[in-house]
Amino acid sequence: MKYSDLVMTWLQRLGYTHCFFVAGGNSMHLLDGARRTMTCVPVVHEVAAGIAVEYFNEQATATGKPQRAFALVTAGPGLTNIVTALAGAFLESRELLVLGGQVKSTDLAGPGLRQRGIQEIDGVALARPITVATGRIEAPVAQAAFVELVRQGSTGRKGPVFIEICLDAQGAPVDPAVLDIGAIGSAPTGPTAVPETVARVVELLRAAERPVLLLGGGVSRAAVVSALDRLRELELPVMTTWNGADRVGADEPMYVGRPNTWGQRSANVLIQQSDLVLAFGTRLGLQQTGFNWQEFAPLATVVQVDLDRAELEKGHPRVDVAWLADADDAFARVLAPELPGWGAWLAECRTVRDLLPVVEDTNTTGEGFIDPYRFVADLSDECTGDDVIIPCSSGGAFTVTLQAFSQKSGQTMISDHGLASMGYGLSGAIGAAFAAAGRRTVLLEGDGGFMQNSQELATVAVNGLPLKIFLFSNEGYASIRMTQRGYFGGAYLGCDTSTGLGFPDWDLLFRAYGIPLLELSADGVATEGFQELFAAPGPACFVVPIDPEQTYFPKIASRVTRTGSMESNPLHRMSPDLPEDVEARVFRQVPLEKKELTR
Repeated sequence: MKYSDLVMTWLQRLGYTHCFFVAGGNSMHLLDGARRTMTCVPVVHEVAAGIAVEYFNEQATATGKPQRAFALVTAGPGLTNIVTALAGAFLESRELLVLGGQVKSTDLAGPGLRQRGIQEIDGVALARPITVATGRIEAPVAQAAFVELVRQGSTGRKGPVFIEICLDAQGAPVDPAVLDIGAIGSAPTGPTAVPETVARVVELLRAAERPVLLLGGGVSRAAVVSALDRLRELELPVMTTWNGADRVGADEPMYVGRPNTWGQRSANVLIQQSDLVLAFGTRLGLQQTGFNWQEFAPLATVVQVDLDRAELEKGHPRVDVAWLADADDAFARVLAPELPGWGAWLAECRTVRDLLPVVEDTNTTGEGFIDPYRFVADLSDECTGDDVIIPCSSGGAFTVTLQAFSQKSGQTMISDHGLASMGYGLSGAIGAAFAAAGRRTVLLEGDGGFMQNSQELATVAVNGLPLKIFLFSNEGYASIRMTQRGYFGGAYLGCDTSTGLGFPDWDLLFRAYGIPLLELSADGVATEGFQELFAAPGPACFVVPIDPEQTYFPKIASRVTRTGSMESNPLHRMSPDLPEDVEARVFRQVPLEKKELTR
């Protein structure tokens, strides 16, 4: 038996079912082993393989399906091409196993020599800073050592694992009876909740008048679903981060929004007026708290539950109870005891939500174009609870979707925004669509980001994926245009077609892959033919014409200081300012001082 075949057998035992790959000579034995044991999905570019695996695993976990995917790349450019995907999964704390080919162990350059073997580059050195574990196999190792390395990506704070295997080790003949040692067993669990901390947090919750639960991606959908009846009974307001966006449907009575620097204004106002923030499974990064993190939840006791001690001790924002624990375990324990209920506070939250609708009449949209906020809100109404929703990873299409989309119970919603790399949407949607096995997958992506991985339309077409692509066409990079307009007086460069950025004829591009396309009119989802194409099997593209000068409000205003740094408003002071009568009503608890920040 070849060692590569034995490795694939071990991965099968660990629950791996799919392999996304780009073939190469230095990974040929691994691919030969994968074809015997896995569903193998070829993609055009290695970065797409890594992104697809990340989203495949997220979708499978969300729906409880017993399947996992890994990426397989060859040495040299195969690895350098997938580095962006490793970095994205690392920042989002997500599983991503990458197996990389490497030259023969006898051809390794060693210290001081740049290269000996063909396509040789030190993959372990490149991957180490953006993975939770790396390893190089120069000669066959036993099951126990291999499994221990793989499992580091799914225990504790999750993250990518990179293992490169030398070509001679891949093809080495082995005796399974010798190497097949060490029981697979079950993965170790995270830290359990300390009773004293549970009791302390429960008492804080009992004493609170205006508490909010902030659920991040570290809380599983299963944990939240099992607690829904309890949350409804308590009328306890629930918010989510972007990574936790699908944990609670917007149609749930206790759901009160997504706070964020680019969040929903009502959610930002409410979290700033709360007197207790219970943050489960979120690292409370700067985008979540606002860059003015000193004024995050100024009236609240902040409890943060995280698996990573470094995140609890990083110093921002202010955290009153730093709780090192598994978020699911802590979440269940806090809700279990007798609690008073918060009907009056939830009613106030609903009133604020009504007064501050998600789609505001503050943006400027040119004639003949579509208001992206209203379009996303309308599209969310058209989607069903069985759909998989993939916002892209950066730019106007991304922030608008995370502000205006009203998720339904049952939907999966996956994005990757820590790295904020353009081009994630299409590859991620491909991975999610494979894991969803027939469910309609809805991708919202800007034209600039889409072009960075548009080659994967070939993967969509050849597999006939039920992927509906909504392409926000504004002839460039909306976020870069906004920055150049806001901070540099409209000195545009490299942000649109008029400043040197090229785009194809979308109809010709999609026709080349045999994918139907419909350009929407200003009527949006009411455009003739929309309903039929959206409901039809297979892939389709909908071009959404967006005004290149479209404004994007509300947002947190910032300014460049005299030292060249940035100063930002706190979360509840989004621009534009609210009318005085509305502000007086919704800022009952915390009418903090205004700062004149306009950009």
